[in-house]
Amino acid sequence: MGIDSISELVANSSFRIQLIMPRVLRIINRLNLGGITYNVTYLTKFMQPEFETILVSGVKTEDEESSEFILDQYGIKPNYIREMKREINFSSDRRAYNELKSLIQKFKPDIVHTHAAKAGTLGRLAAFSCNVPVVVHTFHGHVFHSYFSPLKTKLFIGIERYLAKKSSAIVTISELQKHEICNVFKVSAPEKTHIIPLGFDLSRFRENTMDKRSAFRQMYKIPDDVITVGIIGRFAAIKNHSFFLEAMQLVINRTSQKVIAVLIGDGEEHESILESCRKLNMPFAKDASNSETKVVLTSWIKDIDRALAGLDIVALTSHNEGTPVSLIEAQAAGKAVISTRVGGVENVVAEGQTGFLCNKDDMQSFVNQLLRLVEEKLLRNKMADNGWDHVRNKFHYTRLVSDMKNLYNELLSAKR
Repeated sequence: MGIDSISELVANSSFRIQLIMPRVLRIINRLNLGGITYNVTYLTKFMQPEFETILVSGVKTEDEESSEFILDQYGIKPNYIREMKREINFSSDRRAYNELKSLIQKFKPDIVHTHAAKAGTLGRLAAFSCNVPVVVHTFHGHVFHSYFSPLKTKLFIGIERYLAKKSSAIVTISELQKHEICNVFKVSAPEKTHIIPLGFDLSRFRENTMDKRSAFRQMYKIPDDVITVGIIGRFAAIKNHSFFLEAMQLVINRTSQKVIAVLIGDGEEHESILESCRKLNMPFAKDASNSETKVVLTSWIKDIDRALAGLDIVALTSHNEGTPVSLIEAQAAGKAVISTRVGGVENVVAEGQTGFLCNKDDMQSFVNQLLRLVEEKLLRNKMADNGWDHVRNKFHYTRLVSDMKNLYNELLSAKR
């Protein structure tokens, strides 16, 4: 081939893209509201033009709120695998696996990157079967404790060890998570495991905060002199809302301040949470128009920046967590936080500076610390002021994208 012919090929855009742009097939469990959707959205959008990416998703359950609106904001259209569902079902899981294999064979990715458990299992098995050069998996959390029976947990750990051994790299989103994955549960070798924290566009939590606060409080009929303690997330057993409600009842009974609990979210534990409110004699409603109301249930709120502006304190009481997005966003919004010391929480909260951490079963400590935040306005405001400086550089999406590009290039170079 002559020089002129080569020049013509290089000038051809499709040839140039194939020459310099590795292909990434990114697979996510499902598009339910949460931090994973933001993660895959930013990676799909902003890895361009260096990487060409297709995003693949399973389907959410009926009681989960959709996060498709996040992808819509960035013009991303996912490919759906309808058979990839949250529940384990060998028949539908096999069909999902075959669909993933077919997609891999058509797209011919250089990298398959899976996110979370179901996508990680089916996606990686399909990638191994199709001899994809680089296979990466991100643990956004894990199910190795507080989810299943000991026997089922042992089975899942065995599966993850097999998958990790065959993977090119494992990504964890915090130092503590890497320690658990590598040293506690021995799922992955430390040299194969990379820490890449989540990244977000946090600027919206700093904009028009007073207007947003006023709008939120007007919508839910919350007076200005009421201190709101919010908890954000899916109504699931792992989130331990009953602990939060019991702590709130004890705080309300011990303080002279006007305090209301605000539960943002919904899910399978909805009726159980209402029953907890009844047992604790904490009147609940969709707003605080009745002065006797102690618990406001808003359901899901998409513009969470508006909700955070309206809150004073943000709590988390989970039995287990990966990287708690609600606490990152709360600190970005300038809110003091309080949480159980689980999972990646310690990598997100600057203990004593931006919030308090307590052992997950220590009700007395949680109540005492929450009571301090309720009653000591200067302490609450100081922690709120520290929050933005703590999270703005550590958890911005540009850092996430840069870290992932570096990992991809390193893995591709090793293959070449």
